Amino acid sequence: MKTLGDIGEDELIRRVVRLVPTGLGEGEAPGDDCSVVDSGGDRLLLLKTDALVEGVHYEKSADPEAVGWKAVARVFSDFAAMGGVGERFMVTLALPGATELKWVEALYDGMGKCLREFGATLAGGETCRVPEASAAVISISATGSVKRGQAVLRSGGKIGDEIWVTGKLGGSLSGKHLSFFPRVKEGRWLAENTGITAMMDLSDGLAKDLPRLAEASGCGFEIRRDAVPRNLGCTLEQALGDGEDFELLFTVPAGEKIEEAWNVKFPELGVSRFGVLTALGEGEKLSGGWDHFGA
Repeated sequence: MKTLGDIGEDELIRRVVRLVPTGLGEGEAPGDDCSVVDSGGDRLLLLKTDALVEGVHYEKSADPEAVGWKAVARVFSDFAAMGGVGERFMVTLALPGATELKWVEALYDGMGKCLREFGATLAGGETCRVPEASAAVISISATGSVKRGQAVLRSGGKIGDEIWVTGKLGGSLSGKHLSFFPRVKEGRWLAENTGITAMMDLSDGLAKDLPRLAEASGCGFEIRRDAVPRNLGCTLEQALGDGEDFELLFTVPAGEKIEEAWNVKFPELGVSRFGVLTALGEGEKLSGGWDHFGA
């Protein structure tokens, strides 16, 4: 009998979405950073849910305020990857009854700082108890929006498009994964000021997420390994596989010059071109990155 560990996260998603009505429009498919809903008006509704599990996304000894920041910032990062903004958030906590009150209060302090930073609000939530030996779970659901005509999917890339990434990669395990700053302004700027064709945020590592973007776009890819931007002291393998960088991976048509305008708008954050989309079945393969059910 097959297990989740046998098939991995991506294959699990492909299998289960076939079993339920998705309500998606023509050309849409599950797998983008957010769901896009056309409810009329000049903005499209974005829906997102995400979860942090103790022992998987943070250690029990981690600063609870930093955990709260991360829980909310991850969701803002997904909205950013669609060219949108987050607006109303809901929090579900599943905690052992022995959890200290001051831990929960510090957790919410971190959430509140992130919400205020990006102009969003808490709209509600739920609390429940798990057995004392169980890991804590923090689940975030949120709504956001994006201007009509500016929602950026993973599936819009074309053969010959250049592959870019914001910031630098690698080293998340040193603590960056608890203190990253989601690229909300940058994602919106890209959607409004460039010919961007596809985008996603890097949560599972470039080696895992780039193939996902290319596959969604019906393409292959080639990269220049020496052009992959790395954080100080990080190896190429760490930049490709550590995950939880929460930078934006995106594609634009070949030859589009974005660096000059980008450097004026975001002088403290670099942007790097390091690859190209190829025809499906051509190019190269990458291995590594994070898979929740992988070995």
